[in-house]
Amino acid sequence: MQFGIFTIGDITTNPTTGQTPTEHERINASVAIAKKAEEVGLDVFATGEHHNPPFVAPGNPPVLLASIAAQTERLLLSTATTLITTNDPVRLAEDYAYLQHLSGGRVDLMMGRGNTGPVYPWFGKDIRQGIPLAIENYHLLRLLWREKNISWQGQFRTPLQGYTSTPFPLDDVAPFVWHGSIRSTEIAEQAAFYGDGFFHNNIFWNIEHTAGMVNMYRQRFEHYGHGAADQAFVGLGGQVFIAETEAEAKRTFRPYFDNAPVYGHGPSLESFSQQTPLTVGTSEQVIERTLGFADAVGDYQRQLFLIDHAGQPLDMVMEQIEILGTQVVPVLRTEFERRRPAHVPSDPPTHTSLVAQGPDSPHRKVISSPVAEAEMAEAREGETAGAGAR
Repeated sequence: MQFGIFTIGDITTNPTTGQTPTEHERINASVAIAKKAEEVGLDVFATGEHHNPPFVAPGNPPVLLASIAAQTERLLLSTATTLITTNDPVRLAEDYAYLQHLSGGRVDLMMGRGNTGPVYPWFGKDIRQGIPLAIENYHLLRLLWREKNISWQGQFRTPLQGYTSTPFPLDDVAPFVWHGSIRSTEIAEQAAFYGDGFFHNNIFWNIEHTAGMVNMYRQRFEHYGHGAADQAFVGLGGQVFIAETEAEAKRTFRPYFDNAPVYGHGPSLESFSQQTPLTVGTSEQVIERTLGFADAVGDYQRQLFLIDHAGQPLDMVMEQIEILGTQVVPVLRTEFERRRPAHVPSDPPTHTSLVAQGPDSPHRKVISSPVAEAEMAEAREGETAGAGAR
């Protein structure tokens, strides 16, 4: 099972000191945080994509991830999320394939629609078309990463004629993709259709809602013939603050929680902790709470924690990563594997495992589901028959 951290890259004033990091300081801190994650044995670092204050997470994540790739050796680099709605899929194909080459394959992507409305018109898109954009753009991205000399025409982009994305993915194997969503069933369906991973960033939702979304994805994953429902690739978000005692953790974290840019000045720390996966307490409490996620959603493959937001200073974040990597994750690795049935995959696909599957791997196909292909063929025959009848 993969464990890691994800950052939303917010610039927030430290409520205990009144100090606000500069953009330069926050950007450099992101690199330091990623290097610390590798140092303590975590598996994944993922960065958000933002185009507006108070965030300085990169508008183009491959820039940050390429720098981290050059300063690490083992860490898997990902996104949380890449905006599949407002980015040109041709540009995404080129940028992330280039990053894949630079990092030696240590790349996967999490696709998302984005939750900041003004971003859509900034890039010439209509937020009311968010779902159709996500569906069309992602399908084109899959095509660009799997076939050369392609000709394509869609609704939202100029056609392509005889185009080959450059560079092509490393070893002709596209990066594995997660589809991130907190409420859109269409995105869970999209992940299941292609046999990709589904990531539920549940830091704002109760576990019952999360379980419902994950279960829907699992059932559709099985429907499309990718495997049994419990073999689908699931990732979850989480949020923790850890100290020697629960009282110390709450006393230290409370001012940051109360002034957080997204949920600050809202529910109390206690209420938010009860309703969402936020866990503020000891290492043992974080371990127990995180293990409980699998009771609700089934055994899963990736757990990412948010720990560097709301104005926490870098030395505090580094200490949290140290505790996570040395006291929490080793226990979670053991306990998650102890409960996992033998037929349920422990890890999601990586570049190495996908290369090992060989040239006939379903992953190398634009549409990898025989059930989906049959349903599409049946729909096309129906349209042809209907046109003839008219």
